[in-house]
Amino acid sequence: MTTSLQQAVPVFKLYGETHHWPTPDLLHCELIRDRSGPHDWYIPPHRHADLMHVLYVRQGRGVLHLEGKDHPIEGPNVLVVPAMTIHGFAFERDTDGYSVTLSSPLVSDLEERLGAQSQTFLLADQYFLTGQPEAGLIDSLVTQLHYEYRYPAQGRESMLYATMLALAVTVARRAERRRSHQHPNKHKGYTHLIRYQRLIEEHYKEQPSITWLADQIGITASYLNTMCKQLAGVGAQQLLHDRIILEAKRRLTYTQMTISQVSDQLGFSEPAYFTRFFKRHTGLSPRDFRQRDG
Repeated sequence: MTTSLQQAVPVFKLYGETHHWPTPDLLHCELIRDRSGPHDWYIPPHRHADLMHVLYVRQGRGVLHLEGKDHPIEGPNVLVVPAMTIHGFAFERDTDGYSVTLSSPLVSDLEERLGAQSQTFLLADQYFLTGQPEAGLIDSLVTQLHYEYRYPAQGRESMLYATMLALAVTVARRAERRRSHQHPNKHKGYTHLIRYQRLIEEHYKEQPSITWLADQIGITASYLNTMCKQLAGVGAQQLLHDRIILEAKRRLTYTQMTISQVSDQLGFSEPAYFTRFFKRHTGLSPRDFRQRDG
């Protein structure tokens, strides 16, 4: 698609709305019929600069217009549409389902929480659910999400976040399982990646070598690094460093530990080395990061 055509596609805040995000929530959830019905069940191609969609079609059919190509929709089905993806919909009348729209901060947070799984959850795609083990759980999670969104109650924000996180993980699992069936040769790679992530979680404070971690899985360090780049988008060392940085940020933000104490608990031989490591990865010293909102 040419640049001029991309520029001609309208960028909307929410399905053609030009005003700002409609609520203080980090997500928006509504019935497909409430949004598409008034528009004769047709949403013309458009894109969002900083919003992502997850649509759950429980029942009904239609067409997804995605980056200039048409794809048939038939429920039960989950559609994932990342920000800046050109998309549109043509639903059959009375299609039953939900549209969940996620703000950029929430997407970033989910990406951080999901780790390598975010590579599947954040890709534009659709996942048919007929006969799939995730079908019932996805239906339950989206229904709960809509209920919590529509009927505010105590703990609403926490429940919305927890439900959305569970939905994201479930969709990512569906994507990974489909990929393992379509590309059986990659299935073992994903198994190794999950094992590597677990090892990082268990040992990141010790700052183990990539060779040692690879040995625990039973593969070479070179293969581990190649596999991480192919399946997670970054090398094995970067995944380990990302986890150390995440923990450092948490401790600098939520505890009163000194920088020296944080350095020691994360396995650094001296605070100066920790400071250089942290600044190289974040652009800020630990002290400046802690005082950034001060």
